[in-house]
Amino acid sequence: MLRKIIIFFYENWKIYTVLIFLTITFLSLYPLKEQPNIPGSDKIHHLIAYSALTVGIGLRKPSNYFLLIIFFSFYSGFIEIIQPYLNRFREIEDFIFNNLGILIGLTLGIITNKLFNKI
Repeated sequence: MLRKIIIFFYENWKIYTVLIFLTITFLSLYPLKEQPNIPGSDKIHHLIAYSALTVGIGLRKPSNYFLLIIFFSFYSGFIEIIQPYLNRFREIEDFIFNNLGILIGLTLGIITNKLFNKI
């Protein structure tokens, strides 16, 4: 079962990545009146979202993966810069956790790929 899931994400990494990217964009730019009361730390949510965004890239490791990682890092910074203009909150910590999530997702994808190739 796990093997089928890994193969699915390996083969469909572009679709998965685009869907996560669009979801992050929508959730990051949707105007808020106040911070939502969601269980867990806001920073952990950023970490999980950006890890999910890049795990497929790490799993597949396309030839341009480094450029994608740089793009996602700059994009997360851009979102933080424009959020105050959309009735959101700008926090440098969000940018830091976004980038930590990018690295974690990429690493998890690479490790999964190596383990999967050894199975």
